[in-house]
Amino acid sequence: MVKTSVSSVFYIVLSMVFWALSFVWIKVAYQSFNPITTVILRLIISAGLLFLFLLLTRRFRVIKKNDIKLILLVAFFEPFLYFMGEGFGVKLVSSTLAAVIVSTIPLFASLFAFLFLKERITAWAVLGMFVSFFGIGIMILENGFELRASLLGIMLMLVAVFSTIGYSLSLKKLSQNYSAINIVAYQNFIGIFMFAPFFFIWEYKGFVTASITKESWIAVLQLAVFASSLAFIFFTKAIKFLGVAKTNMFTNLIPVFTALFAWWIIGDTIDLQKTVGIVIVVSGLFVSQIKNKKSETQFKKI
Repeated sequence: MVKTSVSSVFYIVLSMVFWALSFVWIKVAYQSFNPITTVILRLIISAGLLFLFLLLTRRFRVIKKNDIKLILLVAFFEPFLYFMGEGFGVKLVSSTLAAVIVSTIPLFASLFAFLFLKERITAWAVLGMFVSFFGIGIMILENGFELRASLLGIMLMLVAVFSTIGYSLSLKKLSQNYSAINIVAYQNFIGIFMFAPFFFIWEYKGFVTASITKESWIAVLQLAVFASSLAFIFFTKAIKFLGVAKTNMFTNLIPVFTALFAWWIIGDTIDLQKTVGIVIVVSGLFVSQIKNKKSETQFKKI
């Protein structure tokens, strides 16, 4: 059991690293491609690689009739709804701010579980929510409380947050019956058809006439292999053993990784205000996860 838990933590941390890098790679891909074009290319590459691997290793499984609605729901939340929010949201806000907003997933997951599933919410969780939202306010507001970031971009990133919560809840049952690779291959394949109409209506003409750089193609490949394939596979493996709440807690790490990668790779600035905001947001997220002593002891055994 301990071995399984340690490997699950390893998987989820790798997922967070790949997703943190995705906010940086997306910015590079956008030098040549529009948001939906970027998404559909990474899904085609990812689904192709995963199905090829499954067929070569004879691990391919057909989705049972009773699970078709569930896999469609999973694909609707991620990749479709998530990338609709993230794809356009990242174009309007910085990589670091996008990652900070995504890292609020555990807070909203706790709130929705309380409102709709009647799960108990602790005073620490409520305090953590207020602390984190205060930190986000520091990052997006200038002196005099003037909005610094795009309001539309922030709202679109929140769409990505809510879709991830729906994805996690829908994924739990599927992960007990199918391997992580099968689930991710199917969800990415279905996602291609969900995005296709929007691609042909909005971006096809721009795609065929675009001047595409080598750097943008490399970024799309990185997104396909690491963010759309390996990250989701590792996330699915982790959620099977750690559960929804504990797995989503690790999204606290995304803004920290993203800020460092954005500074290192694309030269994003990390000023004092942004640093203070990140520290406050992440602190609030960890405060929200404080449990009683019994829970803390169990977590330390992982």
